[in-house]
Amino acid sequence: MLGTIVNTGAILCGSLIGGTLRKGLREDWQEAMIRAMGLAATALGVSTIAKNMPDSVYPVLFIVSLGLGSVVGTALKLEERFTGFADRHSKTKLGKGLSTAVLMFCIGTLSILGPIESALRGDNTFLFTNATLDFITSMALAASYGYGIAFAAPILFCWQGSIYLGAGALSGFLSGGLLTEISILGGILIFASGISILKIRDCKTMNLLPALLVPPLWFVLVSIFR
Repeated sequence: MLGTIVNTGAILCGSLIGGTLRKGLREDWQEAMIRAMGLAATALGVSTIAKNMPDSVYPVLFIVSLGLGSVVGTALKLEERFTGFADRHSKTKLGKGLSTAVLMFCIGTLSILGPIESALRGDNTFLFTNATLDFITSMALAASYGYGIAFAAPILFCWQGSIYLGAGALSGFLSGGLLTEISILGGILIFASGISILKIRDCKTMNLLPALLVPPLWFVLVSIFR
């Protein structure tokens, strides 16, 4: 769980630095850092798609997954529900900042795919990248809301730790082909997140998260009827 530990530590360090520099970190600097992270996420998404697309056994599965996932996510109003949840639990300024931090740190593709890649392949690239993103984000949030943003760190550790342990327990089922399909979808969602961060287009990435459930269901059906 090295990647998760690094990711957790990055949030703690970012919150400490941001809280300390709360009065000195100019708003335009915060915006510049966030734009840089948007570009990084976009580049990582393109790289992940290009790396895994040639290995796909079912080239149209990601299209079907995105279509079904977006319909389910939109019907469940995931984006709206998470936003509403943050608003309901944000009676204070710190509460709003912390709610935003938890959603940004935990409900992201890198934070979900990262522990899976780490558990099955020993690859911490996603988690290290996520740690960098979260470091900058936590610094910017702490500069606005204070040291309390650090409370998001243990929540992230429990979240990613649960995914890591679950992926390890299901390693026999999570084949290379399935992981390839999930990685393609993950790359698309990472790319979409980057576009949203850059404010080019609000892709409502949370509404697309159910797409990650379609490939496992497909592989289960294939194994049953094979």
